[in-house]
Amino acid sequence: MVSCRVKDPHSIHCTSLQYLVEEIIQTRIYESKYWKEECFGLMAELADDKAMELKFVGGMYGGNIKPTPFLCLTLKLLQVQPEKVIIVEFMKNEDLKYILMLGALYMRLAGTAIDCYEFMEPLNNSYRKIKSQNRNGDFELMHVDEFIDELLHCERVYDIILPRLQKRYVLEKADQLKARVGALGADMDDVQSSEEDEKLQRVVPSPDHRWRSFGG
Repeated sequence: MVSCRVKDPHSIHCTSLQYLVEEIIQTRIYESKYWKEECFGLMAELADDKAMELKFVGGMYGGNIKPTPFLCLTLKLLQVQPEKVIIVEFMKNEDLKYILMLGALYMRLAGTAIDCYEFMEPLNNSYRKIKSQNRNGDFELMHVDEFIDELLHCERVYDIILPRLQKRYVLEKADQLKARVGALGADMDDVQSSEEDEKLQRVVPSPDHRWRSFGG
């Protein structure tokens, strides 16, 4: 069955989006039962409905090399190219963590370096458990922050070669990206601010105290 592709797919990272998935993997996806029954002809307006049904993440698996629904939907998103605001909403979903993961992978593949850092880094503070299917077809537990870290620092995730990501410090130096403040850094700032307030309260006497001191 021939896949329904976007006529003039948007080009980014010097290639058409759908070709970020290697041809041999695309072929496996097009031959899979899930693609033929659930993804073929699927339009952008309905892609989120399918994404909400995801139960785990993963790439290719098994001795006969099958694609997971997660990988199939990734390719479908690369074809239909939903608006950025839709992907951002995917990534903000607190209830459905697998649609969040799908949005994060799509952002890493199709987004700019600035978008990736801006929208993905906050997810490094999420430690929710997710289920991942490995190459043998077995399921493993991992956490959201682990998945995001792989997207930002690995060359390949779930059988997809990730586009090269511009270094964060380069964007910071060019004033295109604000310096990152992690959760620990923010907590330390709060602690330091609290300690400074306490010192001021000890050093600066209250008006009543000054009055008693000088008024006898």
